[in-house]
Order: sequence, then structure tokens, then C-alpha cells
Amino acid sequence: MKGPHYPLLTVLAIFALGVVSGVRSSAAELVHARDGSGVYGYKDTPKLPWCDYLVHDPDRPSPRRVDPGPAGPPGAVPGDARVLFDGTTLEAWQPGAWRAADGHLVAGDGMLTTKASFGDLQLHLEWLAPADYQGPWYNRGNNGVLLMGMYEIQIFDSYNEKIYPDGQAAAIYGQTPPRVNVTRPPGQWQTFDILFTAPKFDGDELVAPARVTMLHNGVLVHLNEAVHGETGHRIVPRYQRGLSRGPLALGGHGCAVRFRNIWVREL
Repeated sequence: MKGPHYPLLTVLAIFALGVVSGVRSSAAELVHARDGSGVYGYKDTPKLPWCDYLVHDPDRPSPRRVDPGPAGPPGAVPGDARVLFDGTTLEAWQPGAWRAADGHLVAGDGMLTTKASFGDLQLHLEWLAPADYQGPWYNRGNNGVLLMGMYEIQIFDSYNEKIYPDGQAAAIYGQTPPRVNVTRPPGQWQTFDILFTAPKFDGDELVAPARVTMLHNGVLVHLNEAVHGETGHRIVPRYQRGLSRGPLALGGHGCAVRFRNIWVREL
């Protein structure tokens, strides 16, 4: 899920196979947390300048689990919202390998990107990881919401998988874990409600970083959290493009994650 990036599908998957172009990779080795929790990540990545942890550090404290309660029906759509998926058509999106089926948007290979661009916004979407997924662990529920096509909020099966905290569901990927883990089991609907403030630039100089306030399944997981740069895997994020508007994107990663009730309000 990079911008566009593939944190689990590329480096992790390749290393799991033990081969990179016929040579065993030693630079991307997964390790487990020292506390015996079973959380896995990396210890050969750079340190994040704003905290005491490495990128994708398995020893970073994992968010505590909170039961968000049962999933409900699709949420109401505000009268001034711009509907991006209503259960029938992909008209708001660029052509891609995704499809509409049974009233849902079903992830295919690669990114799905909106035709329109957005800056400051309120975004609502609902997603479901398949309960009967049979693929490799690193694709289990793997997807993502890329704000402006560059800043990713992770979608993942963090009910079962003990991925590094800055890569679990609702994390600002590679940067900041959610405050709590409120992921429901696969096969149950999840909701993301995101308030996003786009970065501000004076020419190429960053004046104010992007910020995210977010509810996952109705529970606060980010509060005015700074986004430190464009999403990447195993790297320190930084701002490389002086843009304050961009399309929304969803990232497909070998798992048929479903979406419904996607709408946005420009702020």
C-alpha cells in the first residue's frame, strides 16, 4: 500500500518466500517483539525522528484492544455529501480491476482512484475483510485508504494478525498506530470516519503538515494527529510533492475486501 505502495505484498511477501531474484534477502527480515507478544516487524529500519521507535518496529507498544460493539446497518448519508459509492456504480472512480457486486465494491488488483481531487475533507466508508480468506497471511484483509493518493490509513485484519503497530488497521501507515485496536473479526463490517486537513505549502516549502482525526467503528483512534509525509514502506516519510489536493484511492492487495457506503464532504 505505498503511495502507490505495497508494504506486505512486495518486500514482506518476497522475503517470506526467501528469494529476491534468486538471492536470499537479509535486509527485510521479519523479527518478533522481545516481549513474547508475537507481534512481528523489523529492526533494521531507520528511526522515526518524532518518537523513540523504528519504522515498523515490533517493540513499539501495541494499542490495547477495545470492543467497539456489534456492527450496524449502513450509516446515514448527509444531504450535502458527495457519494462515491452507492452500491451500484463506479462512476466516481477511474477505470480499474475492481467491480460492483451484491451492492458492494469488491477490491481487485491495484489501486482504485477517484476521478475528482479533494483537499480538506470528511470521509466515511465501510469495509469488510472476508471471513473465509484462503491466501497468505500478509494479504489477510490487506487494503488501504490513501488520502490525496499519498497518505495511507491502513486496512488490515488486525483482529487476528499481529503486524507491527504502525501497520495495523487504522494506523497512519508507517507513522502512527491507532490509540486503540477496535478491529472487528473478518466477516463483520467496519467503519472509518476520517477528518483530514490537507498539508499547506508556500511554493515547495511545507507550512503546515496534513492532520487526521479519525473514528474506527465509532471509537476515536486519532485526534488531530500530524501526518509526517507521504506513505512508504520501511522508510522515514517526508513531503516530496507540494500539493494540497489530490484524489482519494483504495489499494487492492490480493484480498477481496468489500466496501459500501462511501461518501465525502469537502470542508
